[in-house]
Amino acid sequence: VQLVESGGGLVQPGGSLRLSCVASGFTFSAYYMSWYRQAPGKERELVAAISSTAAGSTHYADSMKGRFTISRDNAKNTVYLQMNSLKPEDTAVYYCNARYGTRNNYWGQGTQVTVSS
Repeated sequence: VQLVESGGGLVQPGGSLRLSCVASGFTFSAYYMSWYRQAPGKERELVAAISSTAAGSTHYADSMKGRFTISRDNAKNTVYLQMNSLKPEDTAVYYCNARYGTRNNYWGQGTQVTVSS
């Protein structure tokens, strides 16, 4: 099982980034996919999630609503996080998570996002 995030980097306030997470080693389409983030000295928090159903229902943390968009491409085994109007407080390591039931829970290695002028 592998989750590989990419797309992080340094961006100015108000800028945009698109994170990608490529999955392998499991049936991606069956898994509930999420993005989490962890800032220095803080606990890991949920950013956004998308269901495994065809409808792909989504859920966002309140502070990300209207700025971030999660999506998935089951044909490419990839989940995305489009981040717009970035703020310095969005600076964190962003992690991809795959979950199926209570026993199958996988994490990527994380990608650093730094929002600074």
